[in-house]
Amino acid sequence: MVQFKKWQLYLVIIFSFFAIIFSLPNFFSKNTLKNFPTFVPTDQIVLGLDLQGGSYLLIEVDSNSVVLENFETFSDELRLSLRKNRVSYSNFKISDNNISLKFKKDSDKETISKILSKYSQDLIFEFEENKLINILFSDEKVKNIKDTSVNQSIEVIRRRVDEYGTKEPTIQRQGVDRILLELPGISDPERLKSLLGKTAKLTLQIVDEDLSLSDLKSGKTKPGTVVYESDKELDLSGSPILYAVKKRNIISGDLLTNAYPTLDKGVAVVAFEFNNKGGRKFGKITTDNLGKKLAIVLDKKVISSPNIREPITGGKGIITGQFSFQEATDLSMLLRAGALPAPLTIVEERTVGPSLGADSIESGKFASILGFILIIFFMYLVYGTFGIFANIALIFNLLILLSILTSIKATLTLPGIAGIVLTIGMAVDANVLIFERIKEEIKHNMSPIATIDIGYKEAFKTIIDANITTLIAAIMLFGLGSGPVKGFAVTLSIGILTSMFTAIMFTRILIILWLKKTKPERINL
Repeated sequence: MVQFKKWQLYLVIIFSFFAIIFSLPNFFSKNTLKNFPTFVPTDQIVLGLDLQGGSYLLIEVDSNSVVLENFETFSDELRLSLRKNRVSYSNFKISDNNISLKFKKDSDKETISKILSKYSQDLIFEFEENKLINILFSDEKVKNIKDTSVNQSIEVIRRRVDEYGTKEPTIQRQGVDRILLELPGISDPERLKSLLGKTAKLTLQIVDEDLSLSDLKSGKTKPGTVVYESDKELDLSGSPILYAVKKRNIISGDLLTNAYPTLDKGVAVVAFEFNNKGGRKFGKITTDNLGKKLAIVLDKKVISSPNIREPITGGKGIITGQFSFQEATDLSMLLRAGALPAPLTIVEERTVGPSLGADSIESGKFASILGFILIIFFMYLVYGTFGIFANIALIFNLLILLSILTSIKATLTLPGIAGIVLTIGMAVDANVLIFERIKEEIKHNMSPIATIDIGYKEAFKTIIDANITTLIAAIMLFGLGSGPVKGFAVTLSIGILTSMFTAIMFTRILIILWLKKTKPERINL
């Protein structure tokens, strides 16, 4: 154990260099870092919500609406299948998660069973008296739809929040249909809430001009159309203008590849680009409907309805409306991030001020520095020269820990600072075990090299066992905990690994170099 190979020395040197370079930016202000050369790392540890302030949002996903939407889609498919198989039916009703209909012929019962058997894993159906059938989604199907809608919502929220410019947001699922969102350093939570509150479901549909405005106001419609309100246009009475749009030939926003704000004749607009499939579909629809209006519908409201003057075959276009440039920017971001599968409701909101974080940081700094000084004093007082080696290793242990947290862009929270303070105390634990074991071997009057060799060998197993049990506990905290508990577990886990490295490798190399240089006849410990 006393001898070491060159690769071990090189490994310690590399880690020490890594620790200094990547931890260094944390000791300078951001303005100072701007003057650093470009090849020098300038990343700093990201402070969590409890340290730099920000917003805490608990969001509920309306997954029931997604179930209903899926059920309505299925009902349309069912109608087409019944029509295709010439099944006569009546009283077709949709109520929540249930479809009921009455078929006219006894022979149609077998045909309906064959149609529904294609969906055997998703549906439950039963025939009742008077040729009545009830159809509903299975519990497993409903659960899958809800799980998918929540997971998709998390991804869309992540894209929106990241593009919004917040640093290291915490986004995680809570319970069945809720999402926890923590936004450190957010300066405009109201704007963010308005962005999250929009489903951003975009469709392009042809306006049906056979129905007049008076017809729409009176409630008159026709099959194959749906009526939407204008987002900003008002009629003479101050009510939103109504548009009847065709259900067929819809171009969905999920075919977009890009959207960005720009200016057209000095007015803010949103330019968009389709993928190949969307470009072909957009070109065909604009070719077949020259002279007609194209309604651009966002969240079931018409934001503009330009006339199709010529075929648009390049897969590109612009969305005009009464936008400010900020509104055009927000709309572009929403379209790029994608539509939410379900509406979101903010059920809880908390704002944390940075003053609490500043106090916590100062308290954490004070505790860390005080603990560090006391440990250095104690190690030197008890172990003398060997205590100095342990203290040097402790300094590099902290630098390595800091550099790793910076490199992996870990978010440092108040419990994380507690983990660092605990690591300072645990960092010398392995050295204490080794030094106490060496003390025991000194009594046998062996040579210094043999004494240190046996001391390291005998203490090695104890160090490994003690640290592995603590590491297992930290891993369990990370796996089963959430939020701040995970932050504590991360810093503790990294601290355990770095302290083992510095005790077994770093301190040992310092002691070996000291032995070779001084060649003491006896070790005084």
